[in-house]
Amino acid sequence: MRLVVAITPIAGALAFPLIVPLVLRWVGLPAAVLSAVVVGTLWFVLMLRTAEMPGHH
Repeated sequence: MRLVVAITPIAGALAFPLIVPLVLRWVGLPAAVLSAVVVGTLWFVLMLRTAEMPGHH
């Protein structure tokens, strides 16, 4: 689980700027906006699910 906690911020920070421009170039602006929303939402949810809060188990 610690590995997932460590990789989640890095994976999202790398995936977002890679996926959105590629979708923009290959598919178009509406799909790029949708992919930005989907990737951003998934990243946010994963960050919340793997967050380590002090004092909470």
